[in-house]
Amino acid sequence: MVEYLNNNSGFAAWNAAQNRGAPRSRFSNFLWWTFLFLVAWWIVGLFMSPAQNENKAAPVADASVLADVSNVPVYEISSDAIAADVRGLRISNIDLKNFAQTPSDATPVRMLADDGFVEIGLTPNGTTAPIATTKWQKSGDKMVWRNGDGVEFSREITVDGYLIRVSDTIKNNTKHDFSVSPYARVLRRADASSSAGVYTGAVAYVNNDIENNSWRDLDKKSYAYTTTNGFVGFADQYWETIVQTDAPDQTMRMKRQGELYENGAVAAPINVAAGKTETITTNVFAGPRDANVLRTIDATINGIGETIDYGWFWFLARPMLWTINMIHKFVMNYGLAIIIFTIIIRVLMWPLTRKSYTSMIAMQKMQPELQRIQKLYANDRARIQMEMMRVYQTHKTSPMSGCLPMLIQIPIFFALYKALLISVQMRNANFLWIHDLATMDPYFILPILMGATMWLQQYLQQNKGDTKNQNEFAAQTAQVMKWMPILFTIMFAWMPSGLVLYWTVSNIFGIGQMMWLKHNAK
Repeated sequence: MVEYLNNNSGFAAWNAAQNRGAPRSRFSNFLWWTFLFLVAWWIVGLFMSPAQNENKAAPVADASVLADVSNVPVYEISSDAIAADVRGLRISNIDLKNFAQTPSDATPVRMLADDGFVEIGLTPNGTTAPIATTKWQKSGDKMVWRNGDGVEFSREITVDGYLIRVSDTIKNNTKHDFSVSPYARVLRRADASSSAGVYTGAVAYVNNDIENNSWRDLDKKSYAYTTTNGFVGFADQYWETIVQTDAPDQTMRMKRQGELYENGAVAAPINVAAGKTETITTNVFAGPRDANVLRTIDATINGIGETIDYGWFWFLARPMLWTINMIHKFVMNYGLAIIIFTIIIRVLMWPLTRKSYTSMIAMQKMQPELQRIQKLYANDRARIQMEMMRVYQTHKTSPMSGCLPMLIQIPIFFALYKALLISVQMRNANFLWIHDLATMDPYFILPILMGATMWLQQYLQQNKGDTKNQNEFAAQTAQVMKWMPILFTIMFAWMPSGLVLYWTVSNIFGIGQMMWLKHNAK
């Protein structure tokens, strides 16, 4: 980006004319640029650094969370995508069969381990219902339990891909009515350290809108929502656990329970008349935050596709991620897919880039005339501006014409940054020495290459003419801009290596374009 602001773009000359009569010292300009860099570094740090959980004054968990369920029989449910443990009302230890922990560790990713679980149950009024410590009887594919009144509760669990469906049937064998309030909740530990720049924490779908509260938010206070329907759960960088009860008028609560975090929903009471049977269905999704997967699940759990946070520039991030995935289907490597995607972007931007580079070359040729005007009318600021505008009109250019590609690159940069971070396909994607394109380059090779290509790009844009007659501001700006490749190398060192790969290839492509234009301009 910064190459458009150097001393040959006309921007420095324009600022020199604006600041004529109020010259700055070299030290003050150095402090100013240092301040800008520190502010930018602080902003990037806030954007990228993971949240840190505060463990001060952790609330005590209620008795239902601490209930000892070790005596409850456990059995396994599975599909082609997941395997999980069922222990009474609770589902835990969900293994994602298609995703390994690391490239070198083939152990499946496990969700809801370390005391975490999904609990699906009923709060009764007028009878009793199974609780977390209840021991069910296994009857074929069903779990069955009868209370002292003769009410029969049966549960059937089916698994299809990443979707777990729990069907609870209540058979009222008594002569009086009673009611049950379905509830579902997810409890787990925080994992804010696993992501940077991506929202993680509690998520709920309330009145057709997504509500997010991070781990840090839940450390400070609890949250409650009322809705006709929706779902609750937790989201990580690549995975999410969502539970949705097919019952109306729900109250959703997010809070901290000791060392665990709870996100649950309680529905309005459902009447079970004497001699009648009622069935309540609850759906659980435990899997990747993949747009294609969630699009399929959305038919069952409405709104789940909206849990993916594409950031401010979602309208760019979505098609960019789709394009990269489509390219990957042909080249079978995400590093190559990013390189091809970068070239496509540069080709699409070529008309603007050509205009910008042509304007910059024209600015270089105009420098002697602009410097002569500044010297000739040194004491007449208004005349300097008028004469400079006349020169710009004569050459059919402007001091800001080179900034348009830079402005377009900003949303592309942030959209691609977000797309790489949320893409589960990018996780563990290798390219040459890099084992995960969604994380930083462990050897800092790409950031150094990016800095080197940025320096070369700046060097090719410099005016090789007489620099002795440059105004003070332009000269100081040129000196500061020489440090930009180093500063950007440091800033990019901790960014996703896929993003740094994009920027490096973009620089190389830009260097080729600049050399071609300069050759044709001779």
